[in-house]
Amino acid sequence: MATAFLMGGYNFNPDKDIPDLTGKVIIVTGGNAGLGLETIRQISKHNPAHIYLAGRSKGRGEKAIEELKKGGASVSPISYLPLDLSSFESVKAAAKQFKEESQRLDLLINNAGIMSTPDGLTKEGYEIQFGTNHMGHALFTQLLLPVMKKTANENPDVRIVFLSSGAEGWAPKGTYEFDKLKTRMPEIASRYRYGISKVANIHYAAALAERNPELKVTSVHPGVVETNLAQSIMNNSNFLVGMVVYLGVKVVAVSPQKGALNQLWASFSPDVKSGTFYHPVGVTGKGTRLSENKEKRDALWNWTEEELRSHL
Repeated sequence: MATAFLMGGYNFNPDKDIPDLTGKVIIVTGGNAGLGLETIRQISKHNPAHIYLAGRSKGRGEKAIEELKKGGASVSPISYLPLDLSSFESVKAAAKQFKEESQRLDLLINNAGIMSTPDGLTKEGYEIQFGTNHMGHALFTQLLLPVMKKTANENPDVRIVFLSSGAEGWAPKGTYEFDKLKTRMPEIASRYRYGISKVANIHYAAALAERNPELKVTSVHPGVVETNLAQSIMNNSNFLVGMVVYLGVKVVAVSPQKGALNQLWASFSPDVKSGTFYHPVGVTGKGTRLSENKEKRDALWNWTEEELRSHL
């Protein structure tokens, strides 16, 4: 299983392969640490008009912006955007604030996520990982779609990137049991619930791409990366599972600098095909059968649309 996580595919160099971004406005969720922070660091070198770092903690967000500026990213304006994906109220407030401040959005990187957390529910009552990783991002994306479509009328290269994971393979065969997604799902191990949320990212991105051909929408697996998410699964699993994960991460993990390459490639490469799930870097055909199941994809889309209807 670990071999599927190894880096391969395109030799993508952010310094050379990210184009000039003059005039472009970008949002990165979960931008205060790990892959999100590294993604903003690389993008900021290419002169975008504005980057929004979206995250839960104002303190951590502002600290990250200061860190970026000290590292030479001060050329590009970077603003903190308050966003708690486990609360629809926060998601709606973030989208509203952004739309009041900007008339365009060229790139949305839905990077934020939680992994293998203790049992819990979002503010609206969804299983905490599914609600945060899928439902929060789905609502945020839908609220921003009008701005992105307007931008696409002027600039044909408008993109949305969903950060999924090779851990989508952990999703149980019964995915999705929609009635259970509005419970804590204590009968299913936390890591399997994480897998459900990650296959949902793949399905939702593909369904969104199919329904919005003017946009390029993809999902990506970053590889096994040394971030706080891996630590989370170790902390919230039994000893044996935790040790297996720890040893696996030690053997195959890459740095956030390398881990961010796939989402950067998906954000800027001319070779990107909308609706596709990419392993690093730009590699197709490695998703599970479940991730490619159109019936499941459409069922998730229809259920999500109905759940979000009263919030749009």
